[in-house]
Order: sequence, then C-alpha cells, then structure tokens
Amino acid sequence: MSGLSWRERMRRMNQRSLFRPSAAPSEVPGTPDDLPPPATVRAEAMQRLQVGVFGIGSMVLLVGLASIIGGQAERNDKLAPPEAAPTTEPSAAPAQANPLADAGVVPDIAAEPSPSPSVKPLDLPPPPGQRAPGNAAPSQ
Repeated sequence: MSGLSWRERMRRMNQRSLFRPSAAPSEVPGTPDDLPPPATVRAEAMQRLQVGVFGIGSMVLLVGLASIIGGQAERNDKLAPPEAAPTTEPSAAPAQANPLADAGVVPDIAAEPSPSPSVKPLDLPPPPGQRAPGNAAPSQ
C-alpha cells in the first residue's frame, strides 16, 4: 500500500477545490511527496486485477451451474412416465349428494320432505266457574 492511509487520501481529496488554488505548494497534486513508490502502485493494480478476475470467474461458474441444474430438471421431466390413467370406470355420483351430511357436519336431510304433522284443534276455554290450569293464583 502507499505511504498515506486511505483516510488521509480521502481527507486531502475533500480539501481540494476546483475554483481556488491550494494554499500550500506541498499540497499540489503530483508533487514527489504524494506519489507512492512504483512497486506499491503495481501491487495495488495486481490486487484489483485479481479481485476482478475472481469475481468474473465466480459469476461464470454460478451461471454454468444454474444452467446444468435447469438442463437436468428438463431432462427428468421428459423421461418421467406420464401420469397413470385410472384402472376403474368412474361411477356416477348420486343425484342427491350432500357432502356436508356425508362428512357429518349437518344432519342428513331427506330427499323428499316429510308431511307436516296435522294441526291439533284449539283447546276450548274452561267453563265459566273453573280456572284454566296454570293460571291459578299462588297459594300462600
């Protein structure tokens, strides 16, 4: 790495101005104090190149792996036997099917309504001297 730290380089880069010259001549870019040795520059460039090549290689490897997996899945779908056809004839469903009643959720409802019970005649009112049962005054 160079003689200056990353933070120091960023601080100097932020202090530069496009519209006014720097105050001290030592801060002018390109002075011999700011330039790192050529070996350091070459080492940084090689490290960046290695990281880039590794990144591109890993992406090519991932895409190739995904392609292989997709090809195998398609091949398995083509080689798989078709779904087996049913061996028995389907029977006709009963006309009055009630799935809720079959499951036991509601009581079974008859297909034909049962006749309603006959209406009983109204009770005649009691004779004038008697009281109706249940309407008697409470005894004390």
